[in-house]
Amino acid sequence: MSTLLPFHETILSEIHDPATSDLLIIARGLGLRGIICTLLKIYDGPENLVLLVNATQEEETEIGEELGLMGCRKPGLRIVGYETGSSRDRQDLYKKGGLIAVTSRILVVDMLQGVIPVDMITGMMVLHAEKISPLHIVSFITRLYREKNTTGFLKAFTDQPEHITSGLSPLKNVMKELGLRRVSIYPRFHQNIKDCLERKRADVVELAQNLTESMAEIHGAIVHCMNMILSDLRRSKDLDLDSLSLPAAYFSSFDHIVRKQLDPIWHKVGSTTKGLVRDLGVLRKLVTYLLSYDPLQFHTYCQSLLASINEPESRGTGTGRTSEWMMTDSASTIFQLAKNRCFITIAEPEEFQKDNRPPTVVDLIDDEDIWDAVNEAEGLVPTTVTTSSKAKKKNNSSQRPKWLPPNLHPVLEELPKWSLLAEILEEIEYEILRFENHSQNAASASAVEGTNTTLVMCSGTATCGVLTEFLQKMDTGGNKTKGEWGRKMMLGKLKSWLFWERKRQVEKEGGGGGAGSKNRGGGGGTAAAADARRGVGAATDDGGVGDILNEALKRKDREKAQKQASRRRVRGGAPSDSSRATTVAPPGGPDTAVVVPRKDDDPWSADIEMQLIAMDDEELQLNLAADAGGVGDIISNIAEFNKHYGLIPPAEQVLVRAYSDDTDDRMLDEIKPRFIVMYEPCMEFVRRVEVYKACNPHMGVRVYHMVYNDSCEEHKYLAGIRREKDSFERLIKERGSMLLPIFEDRSRSAENSDAIVKTISTRLAGGRRELKNTPSQVIVDMREFRSTLPSLLHAANLVVVPATLTVGDYILTPEICVERKSLSDLVSSFSSGRLYTQCELMSAHYKNPVLLIEFEEDKAFSLDMVSEIKSYVKPVNKFPPKKKALGNKPGEQSYQRKAPPSIQSKIVLLTLTFPRLRIIWSPSPYATADIFNDLKKDRSEPDVVKAVSTGADEDPEAGAGVNAAAEDLLRSFPGITSKNVKFIMSKVRNVRELCEMSLAGVQAVLGAEPGKACFEFLHRGERR
Repeated sequence: MSTLLPFHETILSEIHDPATSDLLIIARGLGLRGIICTLLKIYDGPENLVLLVNATQEEETEIGEELGLMGCRKPGLRIVGYETGSSRDRQDLYKKGGLIAVTSRILVVDMLQGVIPVDMITGMMVLHAEKISPLHIVSFITRLYREKNTTGFLKAFTDQPEHITSGLSPLKNVMKELGLRRVSIYPRFHQNIKDCLERKRADVVELAQNLTESMAEIHGAIVHCMNMILSDLRRSKDLDLDSLSLPAAYFSSFDHIVRKQLDPIWHKVGSTTKGLVRDLGVLRKLVTYLLSYDPLQFHTYCQSLLASINEPESRGTGTGRTSEWMMTDSASTIFQLAKNRCFITIAEPEEFQKDNRPPTVVDLIDDEDIWDAVNEAEGLVPTTVTTSSKAKKKNNSSQRPKWLPPNLHPVLEELPKWSLLAEILEEIEYEILRFENHSQNAASASAVEGTNTTLVMCSGTATCGVLTEFLQKMDTGGNKTKGEWGRKMMLGKLKSWLFWERKRQVEKEGGGGGAGSKNRGGGGGTAAAADARRGVGAATDDGGVGDILNEALKRKDREKAQKQASRRRVRGGAPSDSSRATTVAPPGGPDTAVVVPRKDDDPWSADIEMQLIAMDDEELQLNLAADAGGVGDIISNIAEFNKHYGLIPPAEQVLVRAYSDDTDDRMLDEIKPRFIVMYEPCMEFVRRVEVYKACNPHMGVRVYHMVYNDSCEEHKYLAGIRREKDSFERLIKERGSMLLPIFEDRSRSAENSDAIVKTISTRLAGGRRELKNTPSQVIVDMREFRSTLPSLLHAANLVVVPATLTVGDYILTPEICVERKSLSDLVSSFSSGRLYTQCELMSAHYKNPVLLIEFEEDKAFSLDMVSEIKSYVKPVNKFPPKKKALGNKPGEQSYQRKAPPSIQSKIVLLTLTFPRLRIIWSPSPYATADIFNDLKKDRSEPDVVKAVSTGADEDPEAGAGVNAAAEDLLRSFPGITSKNVKFIMSKVRNVRELCEMSLAGVQAVLGAEPGKACFEFLHRGERR
């Protein structure tokens, strides 16, 4: 964001002081990333070490690029990730200071190991503060930060106020975990923001588009089914949904609310309630797809739902339950009207009711020009000789495509917003032309801010592709009315759908050969079309069809070239079609060919752009001038080339883009569009446009806001605004009555507590108590920092020591080794056999091996939950199908399906195999921390060096498990085995030294024969 508005400056003046720590809660779309980047620019300097924490990879990249545009270069924002290098490299990077974005797991390990000087950290910037909880890793980072650094600042940011409103005193909990005492709240209705954004407002045109009659009926039927399911859920004793209405069910967070209530008792909830929760999610998708999918896509999705009635297990339920809403009259209305929007099936004429009737589908080739040429070449389409082009077009429009089945009448209802979007773009084009006609002199034209690029915003990339395809294939010629402009595109989609449906039926019936063997009523149609696409004469029985096809295609090209060239260009999600480009092949051969786009094609193809960039201007001129076809004579220099094939002017560009995050702010600032079309409503993008207009007050910005009238799209948009407003009101109210948290010094409290006093054996002086020489500590494997348990262990006054362990996950004492398994990890470990190996190693090296089975805090404490973790369970071998005995005839056998062994039986077998193995059941990570404290009571502390070397090597100098990758590489060499690999690692410093040794040196280490085999493998690539 290049310009700071007055309310941005107010926020920065309030929170920029490095002597204070703050939490900023701001409404979405008001430029949070610009505020963060400005603060980072203020703190940039080699004398400061500022860390950016809890940011995604995309956010780190975008913030780094924006800081570069703001002048923070050399070095700017440096990113520390898993590919950065060793701990020594990271330590050198930290000591240089500056702005560093670091992954949370790496930062925790570096702070525990002393890689980063915590006392030298100037401050930390924490993103996504709404996610912070006692189990979050940022809480762990904050405690480690405050233990050794009490002067540095910590500033947290969030633009998701809805996520800080659940639970008791949610704002206080977030501030407590981050160690903050100040909070700044800036909603959209804040007086400063309101005055700033409403001073210069954009010209907003609100367009409420009515649904078609069939869409309105489908929408009403879906809403009726959702109301029916909500009523059934409210009657459930396990849920409290009285305060939730239907608009709340449109959001994906509704599933989270319901599942959060059901998770603690999920194993007790009946299959009916579980099915209702799943059905509500399906209906929410269905009502969304109705407004975004084209009719054929929506009909295909409805077909998949109907197919799930006979195959309930395919939906992941595994219960065999059929959704009750699919048996209602409303569901019949949905499925029938979804089909009627695409086509209507009528009775076949008598002449087509024979066995030799034509097939329904020919091929998947989606090119009307190719098929018109094939039809004309094969004589399938009657040609009409007319002298007027209008009469020819009118005659062709009344013809029925030959690939359509005779009993199918295409309806192909278009989405109402498509035609509305075309009318909006036509109006924008008229406004641009009218303004250019009034601005004849150069002075007035240069005074205008912004570009004439039209920006079309929608919800996702799939919608981008559909809109791009519609605008490229839109046909408004002839006497076509509104609602038929996308007929050409829909016919192509119908052809593809019929091909897919025919292929699916053939595969279902078990027939061979597919539908392509009977295409076009003859064997040469498809081959002719494919050859015509490649520009080669088709080899058919007639012999001259290929020449006819080429002539027909050339005529099609001439007709298309004569069309008006003022059609605006579309850039968006649809892929470019390189087959519709003209190829200029110089005499140098095909390797030097240049792909030149036609005037009516999309020139933003990656192939075209890369080939043009690869050539110099002089080389491009020579190639074009040397063309045998005469193109070089027409285009004599590069200026003439740019005139015909250069970049499209902004007045002819339509950019189709999906809504994103704060990246849209920079996109608006770079493109500077004067015309913006919001194909689907989005609350935060509306605010981005308001900020964009306020930053450019002299620019005339017009926004077309499209929404379906009286639909879930409108209700969801209004409900989203209402939810955010209510969230801000609750946060403001809580801030006014909140007691500020009091933070204690953890280092002093640990010294004064009873944790440093231990009771020795009662056999010695009656159990006297003495002081510990070392603090109570737990050795934790590096991979365990992905879980929340290390953070809670540190909160329980245990010293967490990260290390690379070969045996176990947690070393509590020299005798106790713990292997921690979550419920999903337990299932996968049993399936892969990894748990057996782990228990075997623990039993071999430790006196008391422990298997810890840890459940989540908000989940049910029951193994019945295993049946719900279907995504973690590997598919078992298929058992023979169950055969029923017919009448219990003698000699008949019935095969029963074997059930896979349960998790309980596997645990019993594990304990029988390893008698010394102890199993601890923990209902939550909090309980695990208490259990570990109890296990460590009155016991000695573990040794880090010994714990690392256990299971890897008894000599810490010979590797100690740290050089695991190098050791695996050595084991792959001939002559090196598990018996001598440790000896070799003690004789050579690294693999490179081994490779540089002579034959005699290798034999001196390995022996004669093994040394020769290893040397020949390293230097000649020969393995004996």
